Amino acid sequence: MSKQVLLVDAGTGNLRSVQHVLLALGARVTRCSRAEELVSGGHLLLPGVGAFGKFMAGLKARDLDKAILEFYQRGDPILGICVGMQALFDVGREMGETLGLGLLEGEVICFGAERGVKVPHTGWNQIISVQPTPLLKSCSTGEYAYFNHSYYCNAATQTDVVGETDYGGRFACMVQRDNLFGVQFHPEKSQRFGLALLNNFLNLD
Repeated sequence: MSKQVLLVDAGTGNLRSVQHVLLALGARVTRCSRAEELVSGGHLLLPGVGAFGKFMAGLKARDLDKAILEFYQRGDPILGICVGMQALFDVGREMGETLGLGLLEGEVICFGAERGVKVPHTGWNQIISVQPTPLLKSCSTGEYAYFNHSYYCNAATQTDVVGETDYGGRFACMVQRDNLFGVQFHPEKSQRFGLALLNNFLNLD
């Protein structure tokens, strides 16, 4: 039986590439732009597109922020992608200071000049597994994924971090707590590895 995926639409970007990949994996996808559409019994995917402040404003304008918190409390699987992962944290520093969903402790900050790297971080980079996670089931060690971001998650609770990437120093690129998951990279653009990761998410109970 195909898995139901609730694809959160905060009104800030194009979700077609994510939706296309999920459909290719056999999922039944419902795009949700209203709180009442986030019903139990599915897998929730939070594909962040655009700046942190605008993304959170889009969620709040539709009461989706409260609905996502209720979804998490019910225990159904949630996956945040890129800004969708960043939104899981307490606060973001992009476009000023904006409160996130507060499901994970920490802040979202910009790559500083001290790292000596080009911003935004765009292109392929290696995933360093630091703790076991079902998202990497049957994946090879040191897989590469596609990134496109200027801000990253500075997690206050290191046990939430299951994957890191080195870009002028390590940063959290995968997080997990209970039924909550997040990836900073774009699995829908990460070819074979990305498909495997999304398939693992779809198969979570």
